[in-house]
Amino acid sequence: MTAAESASVRVDAGVVVVVAVLGAPRERVWEAWTRAEQVVRWYGPAGMSAHVCEIDLRAGGRYLWGLRSPDGFEYYNAGVFRELVPNERLVATMCMADADGRTAPASHYGMPENAPSETLLSLDLADAGDGTTRLTLRQEGWGDDEMAAGAGGGWVQALGKLDGALETTA
Repeated sequence: MTAAESASVRVDAGVVVVVAVLGAPRERVWEAWTRAEQVVRWYGPAGMSAHVCEIDLRAGGRYLWGLRSPDGFEYYNAGVFRELVPNERLVATMCMADADGRTAPASHYGMPENAPSETLLSLDLADAGDGTTRLTLRQEGWGDDEMAAGAGGGWVQALGKLDGALETTA
């Protein structure tokens, strides 16, 4: 079963929680989230490709992830790591940004005015047996449940790509 097939998505009060089982041990899943050369292999929903990834992996360190759509439009997310427990937990802010990592307003990407300038992303990794990992992703701070649900759908697609990338690095 793939991550996309195993994924469950819950949305409540602007918070999305995605739980999926990935076909690799926690250490490999952690590296896929924290090593730039691996993030670019999977980050983003279906049809999007990651083209930029900078990671300063420490509490207070910043990251910048860039996506490119099939028509060539570029999107950026940036944030600050708040908590890092290797192979177990990652917490970071996440905001829309420009190519230099500066926070950009929602309107920069054609999003509604009530889109948040920043969300909080939390990942928890747990051993799911047989060399697999249960990933629980929580993103809070969405303006409403519809935006949170849209983010959840994008994360499910990205986790499907992550599962495929983990297979090729086995």
